[in-house]
Parts: sequence; structure tokens; C-alpha cells
Amino acid sequence: MLKRVDRIQIAVSNIHAAEEVVEEVFGGELVRRDKASPLCAKRSTILAGSSLIELLEPDGAGPVQDFVSKWGSGLFGAGFSVDDPDAAAHHLTKCDVEFEQSAGQLYLDPGATFGMRTVISQHHERAPVGAIKWAYEVTNVVRDWKAASDRYASIFGLDAARFSPIESKQFGYSGTLTLFDPPARLDRIEIAQITDPNLAMGRFHQRRGDSLYMFFVETDDVGALEQRLQARGARFAAHTRDEAGLAELFIHPSAFLGVLIGVSRTEHAWTWSGDPGRAKRAAEERARKRGT
Repeated sequence: MLKRVDRIQIAVSNIHAAEEVVEEVFGGELVRRDKASPLCAKRSTILAGSSLIELLEPDGAGPVQDFVSKWGSGLFGAGFSVDDPDAAAHHLTKCDVEFEQSAGQLYLDPGATFGMRTVISQHHERAPVGAIKWAYEVTNVVRDWKAASDRYASIFGLDAARFSPIESKQFGYSGTLTLFDPPARLDRIEIAQITDPNLAMGRFHQRRGDSLYMFFVETDDVGALEQRLQARGARFAAHTRDEAGLAELFIHPSAFLGVLIGVSRTEHAWTWSGDPGRAKRAAEERARKRGT
């Protein structure tokens, strides 16, 4: 059922200042300003790559105000696209998932999704703009990754046989990547269960419980994005380099509205997504072109 990681929702206290951050870091372009009534929030929607970033400022008492009051700015929700929202609504109803429909979107009851606030929208193909290609992953840190995996396969109509196991000793977690459409696309929910509570993700889960932790974007030129961050004096970590140059970096929450963001070069994420050979071939081809 799920087709793409379609949008990212970020709760902010100052929506106009937040717009500037997204525009300067990702080269995003403002699409519209309106309200997200189910969330009691003012909303600015920005196109970054071919994905949308929804900035949400409290507009009275409600979920966004509760989030900002407790945590400040940060990653509020994840949005996924489907070809047929009516069919998606019917499937969710069959699965006993409650939701609210508003302006063509489905806002799921957060109790159904292990701390991952979720909105489902009609799929649209968009020409990418700015410094990234798209968002392809949201990370849902949970107490029990298997329970979350089974739940998402059911309510989101995903084929668990296509999921890819994941484990990281460096970051202290294990779990699965709920790939929507491999090998065509990387889009997925990363479900992560803590194995080392002393590392950053483990400490985050101790504070917030089951919740959204970060998201990942893909770009053809990680180095160019690195330069944009350097120009802003923004905090980030260049994580992985190979024969083709900078392949991966992490944008610190202080540099992007309280949100941790992973950035990977095109095809590089297949390294940990079930097809490392594909990532290696892409790196070799890129290095060859750079050398000619």
C-alpha cells in the first residue's frame, strides 16, 4: 500500500524562521502556507528534492503545542503516499486503525504506530528542487522491533518478505528496514530496537520512549551539501568517504530545527539495505567518471 516516504513533519515554535533553515540547507522552495486542522497547527509546506517538509507551528491547544511545550522544535511526524487514499482508508478500517480525514489526507491515531505520528497522502510525482533528491527513510525507535514490524506489514499492506534486517554496533540497535518497493526504491521505515542504551539513540529512547528519531535523504552530491552546511557554520559530521568522495554525513539537530538527519549519496544506502554490491558498483562508476 505505501508507495513513498512522501513528507516529513517538523514541529517548530517560529515557522518563518524555520522556513529559512529549510530553504538555506536543502535549497527548498515554499509551496504553500495553510493550516493542518487535525494537528491544531499552522503549516508551511516546502518542496525539498521531490519530497515535502511540513513545518508545523502551534495554532492553539493540540498535538503540536503539546510537542513543542515538552520537547521544543523537533521531528513530529512521518508522511507516506499511496496511489488510492480511499482504498488505504478502507484497509485501515479493516485493521481497526482509527484515523481522521482532512483535506484529502489521513491522520492516523498515534496509538496505532509505536510513537510514529503518521499522515497518508495521495501520491504525486514531483520534479526535484534544491540540494537533495528526496527523503527515503524515517527511523522509528521502539522497544520491540518485531512487534512493530508485524504491525506495519499488516496495517500498511507491506510484504515482510521484502524487508531487510539491520544491525549497528556503532549506533547500538538492531531491527528491520520495511522496504516498500525494493529493488526499485529505498523508501522505508527503519524500525530500531536499542541494544546499547548508553549510546545516543539509546539515551533518546530512554527519554522519549517509542518515537521518531531521525530521517534520511539522498543526494547526488554530498560534498555540495557539506559546503552549504559549512557556509552556515552548521554542525555536522562527515561520516563515510570512499573512492568516489564523501558518501554520507549526519546533520546535527542544532543545525536543522532539532532534527537529526542522515544524508547519503545516491545508491550508497544499499550498502546496509540488502544490496552492498549495488552500492559498490555505483561508487566505482562515480569514481571512474571523476577520473576521466
